Amino acid sequence: MNHTPHIVVVGSLNMDLVVEVPVIPRPGETVLGKNFATFPGGKGANQAVAAARLGARVSMIGRVGKDAFGDQLLASARADGIDVTRVGRDEKAASGVAMIAVDVQGQNSIAVASGANFRLTAEHVRRAWAGLGQLDVLVMPLETPLETIAAAVSLARESGVKVILNPAPARDLPLDLLAGIDVLAPNEPETALLTGMPVGTGEESRAAAKKLLQLGVGSVVLTLGSRGALVLDGAPSEDGGANAHFTLVPAHPVEVVDTTAAGDTFMGGLAVALGEGKTLVQAARFANAAASLSVTKHGAQPSMPTREEVDLILQKRDER
Repeated sequence: MNHTPHIVVVGSLNMDLVVEVPVIPRPGETVLGKNFATFPGGKGANQAVAAARLGARVSMIGRVGKDAFGDQLLASARADGIDVTRVGRDEKAASGVAMIAVDVQGQNSIAVASGANFRLTAEHVRRAWAGLGQLDVLVMPLETPLETIAAAVSLARESGVKVILNPAPARDLPLDLLAGIDVLAPNEPETALLTGMPVGTGEESRAAAKKLLQLGVGSVVLTLGSRGALVLDGAPSEDGGANAHFTLVPAHPVEVVDTTAAGDTFMGGLAVALGEGKTLVQAARFANAAASLSVTKHGAQPSMPTREEVDLILQKRDER
């Protein structure tokens, strides 16, 4: 790694309240769980931590409450070397909280109370952007207001900074916002919502990814869970995606313990690799390796791997 990328994350910080359960509760059902733990989380903070552990210089723009959870979230981010001087303390809202049930297969169900995250405004982002210096990549999930996200995209475009959007949690997005995205990294349900198209088969996934190009995004990395990631790199939209080049990047087979924040780990890895100058396919390969390691441990941020761990798993795969 010759260049240490500077990545800015505009996004959420939550405290995760995690219960291990035999099965995910159905509506109206009470399930007796096993262990309970609290972990620093939030998709924005998770992606920032993932990028920092993978070797990037990371700055975060966000908002927490003036409460104990806010203190813990900031302290945890600092411990990973993240610059949180642009994370504000909100006087009127509590820090965000996520309630997570994790079953014995490692699958999860999550409910989020956004709190201070949804009081991060476009003006907060504009003020925070000043003084960040040279940036390589902007990374964002969708746990803050859309107008705030749009402001960050506009600032990045003006500064020549690559924009990566993780459209999670899934929601409709305006076309003018999509047109400012260099790399869109949705999962299958998010892709279905954005395109209005099914994604149940490989052919359907390819058609939906082409549709995203037609909507204005530069490139698409469609995450497929245990099947890996489908990369669609930059075909001109006027040809309807007819000349689009697809690459399926396979996942690494591992024993799954907890899938919480696997997607966020993937996003952090993708941002770091692109910031280092790797191609999109190379970046997806690196991100897949990071995500595969994250699902072998419990918790969001505690499960995220170091650069050395990811390099090692990639080296072992190359030697096969």
